[in-house]
Amino acid sequence: MREKGWEPLYTASADARIAVIGQAPGNRAQASGIPWDDASGRKLIEWLGVTEEQFRSPELFAFLGMDFYFPGRGRSGDLPPRKGFAATWHPPLLALMPRVELVLLIGRYAQLHYLPSGRHGTLTDNVRDHRRFGPLWFPLVHPSPLNFRWQTRNPWFVTDVLPELQARVRTAVEHSGTLPDE
Repeated sequence: MREKGWEPLYTASADARIAVIGQAPGNRAQASGIPWDDASGRKLIEWLGVTEEQFRSPELFAFLGMDFYFPGRGRSGDLPPRKGFAATWHPPLLALMPRVELVLLIGRYAQLHYLPSGRHGTLTDNVRDHRRFGPLWFPLVHPSPLNFRWQTRNPWFVTDVLPELQARVRTAVEHSGTLPDE
């Protein structure tokens, strides 16, 4: 995608405690050069219970898409990430981040790639049964405003999953020595 003048969009630091693995940057994030720089990012920050400053801190968060470039638009949303991209680039980057203690797998592409073979059901099953993948992996639905129907059909997400997610994030943040503003 360098032919479009784009740089690969990811954030990785040896100090990161939480890795956020999603599909690929959206068009707005690709244009700004800032991962999750859109409405989905604002919703994700809310779900995690952190401040924008904490979310943007490389000592806390690493951001790896299943592709590091916006894949373009398709008929029903963004195109999928390129095949083989994550398999090539994630292992060497994750190896450089030994302090990661929580990996958020956002959306189906990340879950299919990372969850143990034969143990993943539907995205909804994975999110509902997130504990079976712990303590490292935490599957989530994409925080897109377009997922409001999914959230309406699955009210347990807000009452059961988000509090546990926030507790796990808080633990990782505490281990970094960076506590959220109260």
